[in-house]
Amino acid sequence: MRCPPVLYRAARGAYAAARQWSRRFTRDEDGSLIVFGMVLFLLMIMMGGLAVDLMRYEQRRTALQQTIDRSVLAAASLTQDLDPVSVVNDYFDKAGLLQYLEEVTVTQGMNFRIVEARAHAGLDPFFSQMVGIDEFDVPAMSEAEQRITNVEIILVLDVSGSMSGTKISNLKVAAKNFVDKVKANDAEHRISIGIVPYNAQVNLGAVLRGKYNATHLHGVANVNCLDLPQSVFSAIGMSRTTEYPMFAFADTTQGTSTANSYTSWSDTSSSGGRMSTSSPFCRNTASNIVRLPQTDPTVIKGYIDGLAAAGNTSITLGMKWGVALIEPGAQPLYSELIGEGHIPSGLSGRPFDWSDEDSMKVIVVMTDGDHVEHTRVTDAYKTGMSPIWRSTADGNYSIRHTSNRPAVAGTNEYWAPHRNSGAGEWRAAAWNSGSGATQLTWQDVWANQRVSWIAWQLYARALGTDSTSRSTWYNNTRNVMRATWSSETAMDASLQASCSQAKGNGVLVYGIAFEAPAIGTAQIRACSSSDNFFFVANGSQINSAFNAIATNISQLRLTQ
Repeated sequence: MRCPPVLYRAARGAYAAARQWSRRFTRDEDGSLIVFGMVLFLLMIMMGGLAVDLMRYEQRRTALQQTIDRSVLAAASLTQDLDPVSVVNDYFDKAGLLQYLEEVTVTQGMNFRIVEARAHAGLDPFFSQMVGIDEFDVPAMSEAEQRITNVEIILVLDVSGSMSGTKISNLKVAAKNFVDKVKANDAEHRISIGIVPYNAQVNLGAVLRGKYNATHLHGVANVNCLDLPQSVFSAIGMSRTTEYPMFAFADTTQGTSTANSYTSWSDTSSSGGRMSTSSPFCRNTASNIVRLPQTDPTVIKGYIDGLAAAGNTSITLGMKWGVALIEPGAQPLYSELIGEGHIPSGLSGRPFDWSDEDSMKVIVVMTDGDHVEHTRVTDAYKTGMSPIWRSTADGNYSIRHTSNRPAVAGTNEYWAPHRNSGAGEWRAAAWNSGSGATQLTWQDVWANQRVSWIAWQLYARALGTDSTSRSTWYNNTRNVMRATWSSETAMDASLQASCSQAKGNGVLVYGIAFEAPAIGTAQIRACSSSDNFFFVANGSQINSAFNAIATNISQLRLTQ
């Protein structure tokens, strides 16, 4: 062990004093044992005093070094949400050593923080002045670093119809600026960003939907929403073996004329029968699909530019898929997607384990609305053969009813609502205008007609015998063919379940209420990691909100 400079100097001083007294004694012919004893006694006092001074020096040095070590370790922690300099100062203040702290230097970036501190204390000796030591110098220096090398970000973005116009434009500008700022210093491509656009549903895209056990495939291009049961919200991940029926591409909301007369299947008016492509809750929009995590900012910003506003609002589904794409159980999914070239190979091993100290997970969820319940086609009417036929030449419909036929039908089982000048006709065979007729699947039916038109023209008018029974058949048929996916109250609850699961596992959840009503604002606030992670924005202020989030992430002043 190297001798401390203070001890070395003190020992040299004591040794010199002893030699001086010894020489005097040997030269003094009158020296005696009494004088020699006094010299020894004085030396003993000096050595004892020196030992006391050295003990005081070591106590001060130890206290100073331990305090500076503890303070920089705490300040450098990436889970520390206080100012690092204030943390170091607070440690020294509580130890009664603040006057000795000279300098604190903090260096931090997107994924690291380094804290260096220097301190210096002077100690006045009690006895060492006798050997020429007027002050003890007590220096201390320490440095601590914590570094996160991998960051996973999922943007959960509202693209419902109320986001149209300047709102969606402002969102695109803000989100693209966010990407630029977060990725600015990511030379090693350690930061990945995925996008989950949502309206009433979340359109997974064909690639991602193909990774789940989807049933009731309807075959409509660019329509890849899964009809999730409420039970999925009790778990943080998404099983890839459980069967999930696809959400039907159907018009379940528009009404139709309920007069006891025929309305053409091709009528596109509000009281007509033609399916409106803007009505389905899972929209046929190729650009509004889940975008798997990427590292190239140009690619990510291109995805953002393609977003289009349409449909209702289901924040809970957006958040559910956002969490599903960031939780560690998705690692096998990522491996497959990397192997197929859909995710960069540099993202191998993601999503990282919750306990991985070298990674950070972030979800940014924004909305301009609140939950709106929506309807779904029930499973029995999603796929498979229907009892409905369509004439090849004129496109008119007929339906076969093997039961519940009124007496006027006799033995005829096929109802053609357009016949007899719109009064309808029971027939022995499906209507055929001369070029044949085709029995339709349910997905064929919904690709052309509204649920309400089918329920009225092919069921209520065929099986009802008066206005009351027709109304009953109409309502009952619609209630069998469609159902509410979830109530607004249940959607609020399932959203908070996903938020709690994410936050409970260390995901940093940032929330933005963008010109949102009170209920939606409250839901986003509750979902956020804390009020410091929650932003209210109007107009172009959304850019400031995204900028603040990017700054917070970059500085890593985070509470995980």
